[in-house]
Amino acid sequence: MSNPAHPACAADWRPGIDRAGLERRATAFAAIRAFFAARGALEVDTPQLVRHAVTDPNLHSATVHDSHGARTGYLHTSPEYSMKRLLAAGSGDIWQLCHVFRGDEEGPLHNPEFMMLEWYRVGWSMAQLMAEVDALLRLLHGAPLPPAAQVSYQQAFVQHMGVGALDDSDARLAECACDHGCDAQLVGRCTRDELLDLMMGLVIGPRLGREGPVFLHGYPASQAALARLDPRDPRTALRFELYLGGVELANGFEELADAREQRARFAADQAVRAQRGLPVPAMDEFLLGALGAGMPDCAGVALGMDRVLMLAAGAQRLDAVLPFRSRGA
Repeated sequence: MSNPAHPACAADWRPGIDRAGLERRATAFAAIRAFFAARGALEVDTPQLVRHAVTDPNLHSATVHDSHGARTGYLHTSPEYSMKRLLAAGSGDIWQLCHVFRGDEEGPLHNPEFMMLEWYRVGWSMAQLMAEVDALLRLLHGAPLPPAAQVSYQQAFVQHMGVGALDDSDARLAECACDHGCDAQLVGRCTRDELLDLMMGLVIGPRLGREGPVFLHGYPASQAALARLDPRDPRTALRFELYLGGVELANGFEELADAREQRARFAADQAVRAQRGLPVPAMDEFLLGALGAGMPDCAGVALGMDRVLMLAAGAQRLDAVLPFRSRGA
């Protein structure tokens, strides 16, 4: 007689999508491979278990332990660092489709484990990469899309919030956030960048891309992450994000190749994490070594595949396209 240890799990064993849903995923993945094969980029694979957690204060790496409780490494939040080591070693244009992991992320548009498509183009500008992202999005979306718009971060804040993200005071930004329904106590605890992120996430982002794809570019230099600063306006970074239907789909950079500058940014990340009481991981010296050895000028982007498939299916939640939810796998 069957006597399952966890009756609730045994009764809910079915995957989240049916055969047709699996076929749609497989068709999209095949289309991606054909897309990059036709465009001369090399498919690569890198480890999911890595030695270093990310220092980014807004990301949380999942820790892996052995049977004795000793830490053996981390599940990568992105293949970026490993792929940049390949670039520095002479790989040329590369792409990868893989599962990535983010701690503390769950909701209608978030899952702790999700499918990411990441690629790098040697010698390309941000504008060239945005054009390629747009071409791939149209291929995967299926239904026709209006022409993509390009909007600067500053323009988005002026249009949707009535303030300038680059030049208005912290007090003015806080006042505006409260006027648009953000919690006053939360606003009072925010740094400037946290305040900008709050307004982007709660007010501006959900409004972007309602009529067609929108590339948001010109992020503040303080939010450059691993992007170069714009030599024409050092207040901003050569970074973009893609929105469609109020959903963020992609994050791209003209990549920073200066090891000294990247080390300084990692140190700044560590200081923020310490201030917030978060774990402070060591810098990834392998990445810094690759940058120091000479990574070529390139542009790179990460695209959230599950969200792309969700929008193509006309759905509102990732559950509609995921074979398994992480908490229920």
